[in-house]
Amino acid sequence: MRVRVATTALGITAAFLAMPACSIDTTYNKPGSAASARTGKPADAAPQAAPLTSAALETRLLDQSDLGSGYLRKQERPTQHDDVTVIGCPALSELGGDAATGGTLTFPHKAKADFAYGGSSSELSEELYSDSAEKLSDGIGRIFDAITGCPTYQVVAGGTPIDMASQKLSAPHGLGDEQWSQLLTFSTGGRSTVVKQTAIRDGSLLLVVSGSPALVDRHLGKALAKATAAS
Repeated sequence: MRVRVATTALGITAAFLAMPACSIDTTYNKPGSAASARTGKPADAAPQAAPLTSAALETRLLDQSDLGSGYLRKQERPTQHDDVTVIGCPALSELGGDAATGGTLTFPHKAKADFAYGGSSSELSEELYSDSAEKLSDGIGRIFDAITGCPTYQVVAGGTPIDMASQKLSAPHGLGDEQWSQLLTFSTGGRSTVVKQTAIRDGSLLLVVSGSPALVDRHLGKALAKATAAS
Protein backbone atom coordinates (compact mmCIF):
# COMPACT_ATOMS: atom_id res chain seq x y z
CA MET A 1 0.00 0.00 0.00
CA ARG A 2 1.40 3.40 -0.93
CA VAL A 3 0.11 6.65 0.44
CA ARG A 4 1.31 10.26 0.30
CA VAL A 5 1.77 12.05 3.59
CA ALA A 6 3.97 14.53 5.38
CA THR A 7 7.00 12.83 6.92
CA THR A 8 6.43 13.94 10.50
CA ALA A 9 5.27 11.75 13.37
CA LEU A 10 1.89 13.43 13.69
CA GLY A 11 1.55 13.67 9.92
CA ILE A 12 2.07 9.97 9.42
CA THR A 13 -0.30 9.15 12.27
CA ALA A 14 -3.01 11.33 10.80
CA ALA A 15 -2.42 9.88 7.35
CA PHE A 16 -3.37 6.39 8.53
CA LEU A 17 -6.60 7.90 9.84
CA ALA A 18 -7.05 9.65 6.52
CA MET A 19 -7.76 6.54 4.51
CA PRO A 20 -11.30 6.94 3.17
CA ALA A 21 -14.04 4.73 4.54
CA CYS A 22 -15.65 4.23 1.12
CA SER A 23 -14.18 0.73 0.86
CA ILE A 24 -15.53 -0.27 4.27
CA ASP A 25 -19.07 -1.55 4.75
CA THR A 26 -21.07 0.72 7.04
CA THR A 27 -22.31 -1.73 9.65
CA TYR A 28 -21.49 0.29 12.77
CA ASN A 29 -24.29 1.94 14.72
CA LYS A 30 -26.95 -0.37 13.36
CA PRO A 31 -29.01 -2.37 15.87
CA GLY A 32 -26.95 -5.40 16.85
CA SER A 33 -23.78 -4.00 15.27
CA ALA A 34 -20.41 -3.40 16.95
CA ALA A 35 -21.22 0.26 17.63
CA SER A 36 -24.54 -0.64 19.19
CA ALA A 37 -22.75 -3.14 21.41
CA ARG A 38 -20.24 -0.50 22.51
CA THR A 39 -22.81 2.15 23.31
CA GLY A 40 -25.67 -0.09 24.40
CA LYS A 41 -28.00 1.99 22.22
CA PRO A 42 -29.20 1.44 18.66
CA ALA A 43 -28.28 4.14 16.16
CA ASP A 44 -31.91 5.06 15.54
CA ALA A 45 -32.73 5.59 19.21
CA ALA A 46 -32.99 9.34 18.62
CA PRO A 47 -33.04 11.70 15.62
CA GLN A 48 -29.54 12.55 14.43
CA ALA A 49 -28.44 16.19 14.36
CA ALA A 50 -27.48 17.65 11.00
CA PRO A 51 -23.71 17.76 10.35
CA LEU A 52 -21.95 20.98 11.29
CA THR A 53 -20.18 23.06 8.66
CA SER A 54 -16.40 23.42 8.62
CA ALA A 55 -16.81 27.08 9.60
CA ALA A 56 -18.87 26.09 12.63
CA LEU A 57 -16.31 23.46 13.61
CA GLU A 58 -13.53 26.04 13.43
CA THR A 59 -15.15 28.08 16.21
CA ARG A 60 -15.20 25.00 18.48
CA LEU A 61 -11.47 24.30 18.34
CA LEU A 62 -9.29 25.01 21.36
CA ASP A 63 -7.23 28.19 21.18
CA GLN A 64 -4.28 29.50 23.15
CA SER A 65 -6.51 31.10 25.76
CA ASP A 66 -8.14 27.72 26.42
CA LEU A 67 -4.82 25.90 26.76
CA GLY A 68 -3.00 28.37 29.00
CA SER A 69 0.52 29.76 28.91
CA GLY A 70 3.30 28.06 27.00
CA TYR A 71 1.27 27.01 23.95
CA LEU A 72 1.90 28.41 20.49
CA ARG A 73 -0.42 27.68 17.61
CA LYS A 74 1.48 26.41 14.61
CA GLN A 75 0.67 28.06 11.31
CA GLU A 76 -0.48 25.84 8.49
CA ARG A 77 2.11 25.59 5.77
CA PRO A 78 2.08 24.07 2.30
CA THR A 79 2.82 20.41 2.97
CA GLN A 80 5.67 18.61 1.27
CA HIS A 81 4.69 15.03 0.54
CA ASP A 82 6.74 11.87 0.20
CA ASP A 83 5.74 8.43 -0.93
CA VAL A 84 5.11 6.22 2.08
CA THR A 85 5.07 2.43 1.95
CA VAL A 86 3.45 0.46 4.79
CA ILE A 87 5.12 -2.90 5.45
CA GLY A 88 3.96 -5.71 7.69
CA CYS A 89 0.39 -4.64 8.45
CA PRO A 90 -2.12 -6.44 6.23
CA ALA A 91 -5.04 -4.94 8.16
CA LEU A 92 -4.05 -1.44 7.03
CA SER A 93 -3.54 -2.63 3.47
CA GLU A 94 -6.97 -4.23 3.41
CA LEU A 95 -8.61 -0.85 4.01
CA GLY A 96 -7.36 0.30 0.63
CA GLY A 97 -7.45 3.82 -0.75
CA ASP A 98 -4.96 6.68 -0.66
CA ALA A 99 -4.39 9.04 2.23
CA ALA A 100 -5.86 12.50 1.79
CA THR A 101 -3.38 15.28 1.21
CA GLY A 102 -2.38 16.83 4.51
CA GLY A 103 -3.19 13.72 6.54
CA THR A 104 -6.76 14.44 7.64
CA LEU A 105 -9.84 12.27 7.59
CA THR A 106 -11.90 12.47 4.42
CA PHE A 107 -15.16 13.58 6.04
CA PRO A 108 -16.54 16.66 4.24
CA HIS A 109 -16.79 18.93 7.29
CA LYS A 110 -13.57 19.38 9.28
CA ALA A 111 -11.32 21.78 11.18
CA LYS A 112 -7.86 21.39 12.71
CA ALA A 113 -5.45 23.18 15.03
CA ASP A 114 -1.85 22.28 15.90
CA PHE A 115 0.08 23.58 18.91
CA ALA A 116 3.65 23.43 20.16
CA TYR A 117 4.24 23.54 23.90
CA GLY A 118 6.95 25.28 25.88
CA GLY A 119 9.38 25.65 23.00
CA SER A 120 10.03 21.91 23.20
CA SER A 121 9.23 19.02 20.89
CA SER A 122 5.91 18.42 22.69
CA GLU A 123 2.97 18.93 20.37
CA LEU A 124 -0.81 18.79 20.51
CA SER A 125 -3.14 18.43 17.56
CA GLU A 126 -6.93 18.74 17.63
CA GLU A 127 -9.19 17.72 14.76
CA LEU A 128 -12.97 18.07 14.55
CA TYR A 129 -15.19 16.34 12.00
CA SER A 130 -18.92 16.24 11.42
CA ASP A 131 -21.01 13.77 9.46
CA SER A 132 -23.71 11.23 10.22
CA ALA A 133 -23.07 9.24 13.40
CA GLU A 134 -22.92 6.04 11.36
CA LYS A 135 -20.25 7.30 8.97
CA LEU A 136 -18.13 8.76 11.75
CA SER A 137 -18.33 5.60 13.82
CA ASP A 138 -17.58 3.29 10.94
CA GLY A 139 -14.67 5.28 9.54
CA ILE A 140 -12.77 5.96 12.75
CA GLY A 141 -13.59 2.62 14.39
CA ARG A 142 -12.34 0.48 11.54
CA ILE A 143 -9.09 2.41 11.17
CA PHE A 144 -8.28 2.37 14.88
CA ASP A 145 -8.97 -1.37 14.89
CA ALA A 146 -6.67 -1.89 11.91
CA ILE A 147 -3.78 0.08 13.39
CA THR A 148 -3.95 -1.46 16.85
CA GLY A 149 -4.32 -4.88 15.25
CA CYS A 150 -0.68 -4.57 14.13
CA PRO A 151 1.56 -4.41 17.23
CA THR A 152 4.61 -3.73 15.06
CA TYR A 153 5.07 -2.75 11.43
CA GLN A 154 7.18 -0.38 9.36
CA VAL A 155 6.69 2.57 7.09
CA VAL A 156 9.22 3.82 4.57
CA ALA A 157 8.77 7.57 4.11
CA GLY A 158 10.80 9.25 1.40
CA GLY A 159 13.29 6.39 1.57
CA THR A 160 13.58 6.58 5.38
CA PRO A 161 12.45 3.45 7.28
CA ILE A 162 10.39 4.14 10.41
CA ASP A 163 9.66 1.31 12.82
CA MET A 164 6.16 1.51 14.25
CA ALA A 165 4.65 0.01 17.37
CA SER A 166 0.97 0.35 18.24
CA GLN A 167 -0.88 -0.32 21.47
CA LYS A 168 -4.61 -0.16 22.11
CA LEU A 169 -5.42 1.85 25.23
CA SER A 170 -8.48 1.93 27.44
CA ALA A 171 -10.57 4.81 26.16
CA PRO A 172 -11.93 7.33 28.68
CA HIS A 173 -15.42 6.22 29.68
CA GLY A 174 -18.31 8.59 30.12
CA LEU A 175 -17.24 10.96 27.34
CA GLY A 176 -19.45 11.14 24.28
CA ASP A 177 -21.18 8.17 22.68
CA GLU A 178 -18.09 6.21 21.58
CA GLN A 179 -14.39 6.39 22.40
CA TRP A 180 -11.12 5.04 20.96
CA SER A 181 -7.54 5.46 22.12
CA GLN A 182 -4.12 4.20 21.06
CA LEU A 183 -0.42 4.76 21.62
CA LEU A 184 1.96 4.85 18.67
CA THR A 185 5.74 4.76 18.85
CA PHE A 186 7.77 5.99 15.87
CA SER A 187 11.44 4.90 15.87
CA THR A 188 14.07 5.93 13.35
CA GLY A 189 17.75 6.81 13.45
CA GLY A 190 18.04 5.68 17.04
CA ARG A 191 15.36 8.09 18.26
CA SER A 192 11.76 7.39 19.24
CA THR A 193 8.64 9.54 19.42
CA VAL A 194 5.54 8.47 21.35
CA VAL A 195 2.17 9.79 20.22
CA LYS A 196 -1.12 9.24 22.00
CA GLN A 197 -4.29 9.54 19.98
CA THR A 198 -7.79 9.57 21.41
CA ALA A 199 -11.01 9.93 19.45
CA ILE A 200 -14.49 10.62 20.84
CA ARG A 201 -17.73 10.62 18.88
CA ASP A 202 -20.58 12.67 20.29
CA GLY A 203 -23.58 12.44 18.01
CA SER A 204 -22.63 13.86 14.61
CA LEU A 205 -19.36 15.30 15.93
CA LEU A 206 -15.99 13.52 16.04
CA LEU A 207 -13.06 14.83 18.09
CA VAL A 208 -9.53 13.49 17.58
CA VAL A 209 -6.76 14.70 19.91
CA SER A 210 -3.18 13.60 19.18
CA GLY A 211 0.25 14.39 20.56
CA SER A 212 2.39 14.00 23.66
CA PRO A 213 0.49 11.65 26.02
CA ALA A 214 0.51 14.08 28.97
CA LEU A 215 -0.86 16.91 26.82
CA VAL A 216 -3.60 14.72 25.35
CA ASP A 217 -4.71 13.62 28.84
CA ARG A 218 -4.59 17.20 30.12
CA HIS A 219 -6.71 18.79 27.42
CA LEU A 220 -9.04 16.05 26.12
CA GLY A 221 -11.96 16.89 28.41
CA LYS A 222 -11.58 20.59 27.75
CA ALA A 223 -11.55 20.00 23.99
CA LEU A 224 -14.71 17.89 24.13
CA ALA A 225 -16.50 20.40 26.34
CA LYS A 226 -15.81 23.25 23.95
CA ALA A 227 -16.59 21.18 20.85
CA THR A 228 -20.00 20.11 22.19
CA ALA A 229 -20.96 23.24 24.16
CA ALA A 230 -23.34 24.54 21.52
CA SER A 231 -24.63 21.15 20.38
